[in-house]
Amino acid sequence: MCDGMNPTTNLLDGGKNYRDPSISPEGTRDTAPLDAEVAARNQQLVDQWADKLHDASAKTITEWAAEHAPGRLAVTMSMENTVLAELAHRAGLDADLLFIDTGWHFPETLQVAEEVDKHYPDLPLVRVLPLLSPEEQDEVYGPRLYARDTAAYNRMRKVEPLNMAMDPYAGWVTGLRRADSEHRATAPALSRSAVHSTVSRRVAISITTEISTMTAPTDRSMPAVRMTSDCAAASVPTTATCCRISDRLKAEKKLGEISP
Repeated sequence: MCDGMNPTTNLLDGGKNYRDPSISPEGTRDTAPLDAEVAARNQQLVDQWADKLHDASAKTITEWAAEHAPGRLAVTMSMENTVLAELAHRAGLDADLLFIDTGWHFPETLQVAEEVDKHYPDLPLVRVLPLLSPEEQDEVYGPRLYARDTAAYNRMRKVEPLNMAMDPYAGWVTGLRRADSEHRATAPALSRSAVHSTVSRRVAISITTEISTMTAPTDRSMPAVRMTSDCAAASVPTTATCCRISDRLKAEKKLGEISP
């Protein structure tokens, strides 16, 4: 009996019983703890340089990182642009470029990743892959998880893979747009604020300029660089993002690429 009400049916699940998306795939883990001496050095850098680097340029920050970072760095790349790779290359960073390949990217995005890999031989491109392929995820959690539970999709295909990939690095460099939120607009140059709460003992290092910043995980000492007008343009063209909605819907029907 339904007390005069029709039972709720999730048409996206097709009537099948799938795993609760709040439960991550087997093998998921947090980042390994950072070496105690490196973590201590990270904190010293934050204490000594946070105020000095607060308004520094992208060039200054990357050069600072090349000189002071207490280990190899990870530069995360979305392939929306290649500015971070160019900055890291010009500064001579001891770093890898980390590209989170969710399995749902457009071919053009993957092509940019290939071009970046070829163009910057001094910065090896590491493709960070989720534990499950898109097909395996559909089988375990049901199709179109990104449409049903965006938070779970991002956790399993972006956050958790990056956490596990961070083990070898002393720091993490990424880009943040100051205009994205009030919190980012006032982000300090260096701090112990958590960027990812699941990354163990990392130091967040950001550079706050008027346009964008770079930061690092909550216990990995890494310079954060803001891409300002004085930052040189990257040598590899950026991914084209101006496609019609109808084009994205066609692609979604074929490959589920509506949420890269």
